[in-house]
Amino acid sequence: MFRMFTTHKIRKYQELTGKLWDFVPGQGEHAQQTYQVLTPNCWESLPDFAGYRGEGDYTTTFMAGGQLRFEFKGVSHTATVFLDGKKIASHYNAYTIFSTVVKDVPWGEHTLTIRADNRFSEESALHLPNDYMSYGGVSRPVILENVSDTYLKWCHVTPYLENDQWRVKLAIQVANISAESKTFALRTEIAGMQMDWGEQELAANSEKVFYAEQSFTNVQAWQQTRPKLYLVSCQLLSQGTPIDDLIDRFGFREIKVVGKNIQLNGQNIRIKGFCRHEDHPQFGCALPLAAMAADLALLKDLGANSIRTSHYPNDELFLDLCDEQGILVWEENHARGLTEADMRNPHFEPQAEQVIAEMVQAHYNHPAIYIWGILNECASDTEYGRSCYAQQFSLLRRLDKTRPCSFASCKFKTDKSFGLPDVVAYNIYPQWYHDAPVATYLDDLYQWVQRETAGAGKPFMITEIGAGGLYGYHNPQHSKWTEDYQAEALKKQLQAVLSDPNCLGVYIWQFCDVRVSEEWFDNRPRTMNNKGIVDEFRRPKMAYQVVKQIFEELA
Repeated sequence: MFRMFTTHKIRKYQELTGKLWDFVPGQGEHAQQTYQVLTPNCWESLPDFAGYRGEGDYTTTFMAGGQLRFEFKGVSHTATVFLDGKKIASHYNAYTIFSTVVKDVPWGEHTLTIRADNRFSEESALHLPNDYMSYGGVSRPVILENVSDTYLKWCHVTPYLENDQWRVKLAIQVANISAESKTFALRTEIAGMQMDWGEQELAANSEKVFYAEQSFTNVQAWQQTRPKLYLVSCQLLSQGTPIDDLIDRFGFREIKVVGKNIQLNGQNIRIKGFCRHEDHPQFGCALPLAAMAADLALLKDLGANSIRTSHYPNDELFLDLCDEQGILVWEENHARGLTEADMRNPHFEPQAEQVIAEMVQAHYNHPAIYIWGILNECASDTEYGRSCYAQQFSLLRRLDKTRPCSFASCKFKTDKSFGLPDVVAYNIYPQWYHDAPVATYLDDLYQWVQRETAGAGKPFMITEIGAGGLYGYHNPQHSKWTEDYQAEALKKQLQAVLSDPNCLGVYIWQFCDVRVSEEWFDNRPRTMNNKGIVDEFRRPKMAYQVVKQIFEELA
């Protein structure tokens, strides 16, 4: 299952994952041996490959023919794709969608091979040894579609209020893959209201975005307590006959920055959130739908109303669930803890911008996403780093003018980049990495932002705070790494942050314990980041009830 709703009624499509594929590793003692694995899959979840770094070929067969469009929801972290032995696509980055069209494929049985590679290299500026695991494999679904010569690529819906009436701006991209120009018509339907766009023309081997607007009455707004969702159905017609369609989902809602607040449909929001990695001891980053839903059930039980997708775009299915349950999402591009030297890698800027472009295009319609984030804890305290932030914020705002954007800084009183985002966000760890009183530390930082930076007057939030705790570990001193100390530290942290009138909310670091790169073994017991409120198996630590009580008191 790759979405929570039907995406096509005219276009034929099938999921190629969700079944057994052949997996053949390229290196190591098991090289060239064939394993049957259920996809999506991270090879680290297989018995012989827990720490494997290298290449691996995933192969399946299917029956099809014609104009074939392949969509890959996520391959970690580089992919090379072959159809019947011929290369048809390549892609970098585990966490964004890519696609390719192969024309005039003869009907019959065909072989698809995806070569995944999770090795670190100078050519990979974003995937590097880090405080989380860079898995390998076909970690998200693969979809096969039959498309016509002219087909719909994407539809973006931008809702807004005008004189107390909901309107939407529609943008639809159409592709013509034939050698001659094509004439066609567009039709859309939302909330029972149909709109015909009239006849359009598109040159041979080209793409174009078409625009329209529409007003609506008697529709319900998407709210956190009542997350009403609507389908947008797009059809492409040739001589009055539908030849292609595309269905997506959205909500009528507006996000605005007003003074020091972020508003959802005119109401100030208060963030009670968690940072969450896509990580599970059984599945790696290839979490099945049931595991995603179980995580959200725990998060809701804790009283959380928001998720930060640390530190990369998340699976569409998880975002669908957040849309349906009214969970606000801070989604960010893929970069964590990069130094200026890392950012000077010639591959860094194009790779980071590619992630942004692919993230926004794929996830634009999710009403749960209320803010875009970039470059977590990177070199925002240097002039060169600031130039990278500026470039990427500029791209974000060109792609999406409706959502605020931000970044999470850890540069205590040295950050140079707060003039760039719409929201100032800090990752702080008083009571963990240093023993300063939380309220004093937070106020000192906030006052510095107001006095000394271009972030003065902007909304301010804490995007990481927390403490480590090893599940089941206790001692009489309640020392660091005990469950007792973690619970006590989080109580002090949350009470200080959430009682500060200048802070619009908090994201706890983090929801669950996660694997880290082996290179981080020296400061991460168990080679895990152990700051989860639950452990990797989702067993609650003592901090669970502390957080739940504090969050519920703010309901």
